[in-house]
Amino acid sequence: MKGKILNVLSVLLGLLLINGGLNKFLNYMPVPEGLPEALVRDNTALLEISWLMPLIGFAEVLGGLFILFRKTRALGVLIVFPVMVGVLLTHIFVAPSGLPVALVIWAILLWIIYDNKQRYFPIVK
Repeated sequence: MKGKILNVLSVLLGLLLINGGLNKFLNYMPVPEGLPEALVRDNTALLEISWLMPLIGFAEVLGGLFILFRKTRALGVLIVFPVMVGVLLTHIFVAPSGLPVALVIWAILLWIIYDNKQRYFPIVK
């Protein structure tokens, strides 16, 4: 039962990441009104580095695709982990209103890591 729940949550996380990554290329989601000033400044600064958002978007799409499938899920988590650290830190220090959602995403991410811990052992040996 736990495996099925994790599979469903992994698919949802993968689709969320793919959507977020594709939006960095296609800009189809409107920017919400009333974002905190600090968040707008941070995002503007990130956009000044022309290659950074495409790189983040690529990592999100690739990692999201890998997370969709059980066989590649452990690798997908490694790909999106640095992006997710940035998301968490942004919601802790800049935009705390999004922290509950970020914590739910991190709970899923950590569950996937725990579920695949045996695959990571060769990396740290």
